[in-house]
Amino acid sequence: MKILFMGTPEFAVPSLGILLENNYEIPAVVTVPDKPKGRGLQMQFSAIKQFANENNLNVLQPESLKDESFINKLKSYNPDLIIVVAFRILPRGVYSIPKIGSFNLHASLLPKYRGAAPINWALIKGEEQTGVTTFFLQDKVDTGNIILQKSIPVESSDNAGTLHDKLSVLGSQTVLETVKLIEFGKYSLQNQDDSLATKAPKIFKDDCRINWDQKSNIIFNFIRGLSPYPAAFSIFQNKQIKIFSSALTSLPSSGLPGVVSIMQNKLFVNTLDNLQEIRELQLEGKKRIPSSDFINGLQSQTNLHFD
Repeated sequence: MKILFMGTPEFAVPSLGILLENNYEIPAVVTVPDKPKGRGLQMQFSAIKQFANENNLNVLQPESLKDESFINKLKSYNPDLIIVVAFRILPRGVYSIPKIGSFNLHASLLPKYRGAAPINWALIKGEEQTGVTTFFLQDKVDTGNIILQKSIPVESSDNAGTLHDKLSVLGSQTVLETVKLIEFGKYSLQNQDDSLATKAPKIFKDDCRINWDQKSNIIFNFIRGLSPYPAAFSIFQNKQIKIFSSALTSLPSSGLPGVVSIMQNKLFVNTLDNLQEIRELQLEGKKRIPSSDFINGLQSQTNLHFD
């Protein structure tokens, strides 16, 4: 079976790796163009390009997925299948090229959390279970017929980073199993129920500010759903402070939401109901530190407030 693989970030690397380990023919890998990053504006590769180069795979980096020369190049490979993992929205002129079709790996149990940030939103919404889905592409994003789903529990200790890593591995196993089902014609398709669909839109910086005037469990899920990136934040003494880790407590709040208190060298913030312990944070222009170090650096431990 001849497979074209399309992907960009680290999340997609295990899926490409497992296909190579199982000796599938991959004539080319498609990823985003190189981009300048950092103060020196040095050109940096995507994680998928880096991995592809290490494994001597052909890499295509089109500026436009509708470019005629790019489409003709894909056709020249005569692929049986296109696999998409964390890439871009494919136009019909691309996803309709393979003999069998094109499938996508999505990091949620579709039709839940359709969109760009399913891992973050599953945590923010307090899901106790999530997973991955493979589905055949069609014009409307994340709506195609489901081939296979795998689920895992969401642990209370999970954040977006740990869940990303778990789903990346689970996703690679699901991609391999999906390919085998397709290869031997042993799959059956399941239509998505649009009435059960929820959205997982891209998260922007302005979406990440913490509203302390909510129940503690909502804030807890918000913080871990954005950790380590892009990170939930608040304002402290006119500076942005990112919060990476917190913990629920049974201690009732004793003042206005956002008021900070320090007890036994621990940092707490009032919410709508209970105190929330802040465990790891980063003040603007400083390093990420445990809250105990932050407390030690305070000039005063009274009249503190997170806005």
